[in-house]
Amino acid sequence: MEKRLLEYMAYLKDISEKAESGVFSEEELDVLRKQALVQIGFFQHERFIHLIVTMTFALMTVMTLMGICVTGYMPLIALMVLLLILLVPYIRHYYILENGTQTLYRYYDSLEKDRTSAKIKPFVQ
Repeated sequence: MEKRLLEYMAYLKDISEKAESGVFSEEELDVLRKQALVQIGFFQHERFIHLIVTMTFALMTVMTLMGICVTGYMPLIALMVLLLILLVPYIRHYYILENGTQTLYRYYDSLEKDRTSAKIKPFVQ
């Protein structure tokens, strides 16, 4: 998913730069905006699923640590180490998805800005 996200970010960056220079007609920009919204929706869904998985592993890790502290049962340390080994890549992957999705929002906003007239101001922070 990371590779797909990075490729789509590069594609959308290229499209938004071309749109600023006026390469596309209004109809082509509408199609590109719709496609971008669909792809952003896919990445949002992926991000949400990975948030749930990451939070579940974090909760299990904390519960295991609490179990070690309360019971003193040392074999739980092996379980905690395994959970930490899995948690670190999940956090990294979620971080990439979150930042990539935010970048896609900015590219979409730049495409939307090109469409708006002087009467309608786009929402851009």
